This record gives sequence, structure tokens and C-alpha cells, in this order.
Amino acid sequence: MTLPPSLPAHLLTLAAAVAGGFIFSLLHVPLAWMIGAMFGTAAVAWFRPFDLVPAVHPAARPAALIVIGLAFGQTFSGPVLAALLGAAPAILIAGVLSILAGIATMPVFTRMAGTDARTAYFATIPGGVIVMAVLADRAGAPLAPVTLAQTLRVLVVVLVMPPTLSAIAPHGDSSAFVAPRLVFDATGFLGMLVVGSVGALLLRRTGIANPWMIGPCFLAITAAAFGHLPSAVPPLLIDAAQVGMGAGLGQKLTREFLLGARKLMRAALVSSLLLCLFCTVFGAGLAWIMGLPPSAVMLGMAPGGMPEMGVTAKALGVAVPLVLAFHLTRTLMCNFLLGPIYRGLVGLGLFRPHGSA
Repeated sequence: MTLPPSLPAHLLTLAAAVAGGFIFSLLHVPLAWMIGAMFGTAAVAWFRPFDLVPAVHPAARPAALIVIGLAFGQTFSGPVLAALLGAAPAILIAGVLSILAGIATMPVFTRMAGTDARTAYFATIPGGVIVMAVLADRAGAPLAPVTLAQTLRVLVVVLVMPPTLSAIAPHGDSSAFVAPRLVFDATGFLGMLVVGSVGALLLRRTGIANPWMIGPCFLAITAAAFGHLPSAVPPLLIDAAQVGMGAGLGQKLTREFLLGARKLMRAALVSSLLLCLFCTVFGAGLAWIMGLPPSAVMLGMAPGGMPEMGVTAKALGVAVPLVLAFHLTRTLMCNFLLGPIYRGLVGLGLFRPHGSA
């Protein structure tokens, strides 16, 4: 029997990702399984042992996101949802501040990358890689620099925020945002996987970004809110999902990717670090004013992707529902507001809809 030609690459990538996660977990690195898997897979992408390019099965990320979505959803209960409703003003303010922080980093990105203001607008605002790529395409902005900058921003945030929060951010009282722990039940969890997968497939038909996580998450939230969630998500599967997500990020870090657009990458790196600084300071101030747990608000405002920041919150023991509420609200605001804001800036003559600005 002839083996599929991609099988050695898949096996090598999996081995490197698991080894990286295991080593980082031994070193007690925050978010060890995701960051370790990312570095392990990136090493394969850079050195290409046996001339193999890293390969992650296309189903790995959707499967990981379904598990992560269920794990996130189980943290919501009726009392937790009530607490989130009380925190709604802070969550809305944070969304606006995050968008403004992204706009504030535009001049730095434009100057360093040599792009126009239109490209910088979609490259610097932390609305999520997929969301910003879609919005950039609608506005006629070039997709390659926007996607590259947004991807690098997620990588930077995943590497920078966990150790930063561990070192400087007090956790505060987050008991109002913590749901009771559930007991694992194999039959119940299997049912959750089936229903969550069906929900993700149905939501995918709507064209919404990230249906694989959002669908299962909302289903689990609904069940948890009414006290009918049948099982907890086992920690081993959550670690495995982190490995899948980390490997997906790491396989993009090929030699060609890292060396092919150095000017743009330097701009993305500097603007991402500056955006992290802005959002961390804003988050600390907002938490102090609104009386919310500082670490949760700072992580909720962190300019990373919703899955990655949710996993970070879970790994650091931060209030996961509160962090997710911040990121989900910002994603929705970016979906609905960034287009009109862009058209308004074009109307004011600050951007040129075609050509440089």
C-alpha cells in the first residue's frame, strides 16, 4: 500500500508541534502548548528537515476551534451572564478605545512600511485577520500587506501578552465571572461535540467569520445559562486544541515569509508592540475606573485574535467570559463600524479611495 505523499510532512509537523508544547510546558511558559507548538512547527518551516514543508491537516484548526468554543461556552452561567450585562458599558468603551488605538498606530506603520493610509488603516486596527481581510477587500485595499500585518500582530500578541500580564497585572476579584466547574461525562461530551459541529457547519453557511468557534460557543453558552450543559471539556483536549492552533500559526513562518517582506514586517512588528502598549495602558485605566479585574480587562483589550486570547485567559486563570465578551464585542464593532468610518475619512479627504494617501 502506497502512503500519501503528504503523510511524512503531517507526521513531522505533528511531532514537532507536540514536542514544542511539551518542552514549553516543562519550562512553565504561559500558554505553553500553543506557543511551544508554534515554535516547534516554525522550526520545521525554517529548516525543512528531509526537505519537508510543514503541513497541518485542513481539519485541524476547525476541530481545535470547536473544542475551544465548547470549552469557552461552559464558563458562562446565568449569574455570569448577569455580571457581563453589568460590565457592558466598559466592554463597549473598550471596543472604541481599541479601534482608536489602532488608528493611532497608523502613522508609524505608514512611515515604516511605505504604504498608503488606506492600507495602514486595515493593517493596524485589531479586528481579526479574517474580518480585516474581508473589509480591506471591500474597500479595494491590497490584501497581501493587510493579511501579513494582521497575522504578525496575532503572533506578537500571543508571545508578548501572557508573560507581560503574568508579570505586571493583578488578577483582581473575578469571582462574579466564574461559573461552577462541571464533571466530565463521556456520553455527554460526545453529544456536545456532535451538536457543536453541526452548529458550526450551519453557521458557516451564513458567511460569518470564525463559525467553528462561535457556533459551538453560543450553543454551549445557551446550555450553560440554563444549567443543562451535560459535561465539562477535558483539559487534555483543550491542550490538544492549543497544539492544533499553534501548529497552524507556526506553519506560516517559513523562511520565505520571514525574509520576503522585511520592511513590512518591521512596520508590523513595531506597530503591533505599540498597539499592545496602548491597549494595555487603556485596559489598566478602564479596569481601575470601572472596578473590574485588571488582568481580564487588559487581556480583553489585547489586540490578538479571539481564540488565542480566550485560550490565554483560560491558561492564566483569568475570567474567560469577560475576556471573550470584550473580544466578541470588538469584532462585531469592527464588522459594522470600520466600513462607515473608512468612508467618512475618505469623504473628509484624509484617505484617497484609489491610489496613495
